[in-house]
Amino acid sequence: MKLRIGLVGLGDVWQSRHAPALRALADRFEVEAICDQVAHRAEQAAAEFDADTMDGYRTLAQREDIDAVMILSPQWYGALPILAACQSGKAVYCAAGLDLELEESEEVKRRVEEAGIAFMAEFPRRFAPATLRLKELIATHLGAPRLIFCHQRSAAPAPNHCLPPRSPHHFSARHLVELVDWCCYLVDQPPRLVTGLMHRTGCEATGDDYQMMSLDYSDPSAPGTGPVAQVSCGRYIPAGWNEATTYRPLAAMQISCVGGVAFVDLPASLIWFDAAGRHQESLETERPLGEQLLIHFYRSVTSIVRRNEDLEDACRALNIVLQARRSHQEGRRVELP
Repeated sequence: MKLRIGLVGLGDVWQSRHAPALRALADRFEVEAICDQVAHRAEQAAAEFDADTMDGYRTLAQREDIDAVMILSPQWYGALPILAACQSGKAVYCAAGLDLELEESEEVKRRVEEAGIAFMAEFPRRFAPATLRLKELIATHLGAPRLIFCHQRSAAPAPNHCLPPRSPHHFSARHLVELVDWCCYLVDQPPRLVTGLMHRTGCEATGDDYQMMSLDYSDPSAPGTGPVAQVSCGRYIPAGWNEATTYRPLAAMQISCVGGVAFVDLPASLIWFDAAGRHQESLETERPLGEQLLIHFYRSVTSIVRRNEDLEDACRALNIVLQARRSHQEGRRVELP
């Protein structure tokens, strides 16, 4: 059975992740229509997949020959394509990150549940081969996580660049939500306490150049006794300084467990240490990340059981990021529900 899909926005990783995966899985997916703000880009992709170009996401979602909508770029749409897909009863693959207000995310959650559709939020860090292997090691060799460190570093926007005013916290919402979800996925539970810190240079419109949060998975009555994760995102290096941006990058994740420590470089490199010494694993022979993500989506749509845990997790991670911002503004640790 082929899943007929419509694409809304092509995104930054279209050529490196989504297009190759769709070509490799042509026996499971058929691209029927494409909508993108840049008409020329949409026409090129449509020609490659023998698909139609569409003027708007609503028209695309209403087509009878489409089973699912893949939202691959946030652009200016916000939650609107998701709501349009819900109205038309189409499954949703959301690679754009839930860069929404908390009220919007709750509305999306409600509409998805009412429509009874399959929904998958793209969390590439979860499905990276190195992460899957790390989960195995936590269960077999390393033991339960105690300390986790994650950092995302990127270049600052150009001086004349301003983020969309609709962004709830301006800076790196997608990266922060993904990093928080990554930590929760590995610890296998939500945090109970969050402490946030933000730093800003320049105008309000360009947002923050650094944000850090500490996630405490302990019982609130005994903070610091359970796993703790430190998550940070920085874009303090000026735009155009490519060499500086890539100089001596930190591991995407450092994790200290009961029985050892591990260093993860996405998508497929993992070095871990235990009492026996150093172990280095390269997982390049595993199925590419884009294909693993699409296979998971295919199974979600074709299954008779509708599972929307990804949406629950995405809303939870978004709320944690917003509570970290509140923590910074109020100068105190915030207890999470």
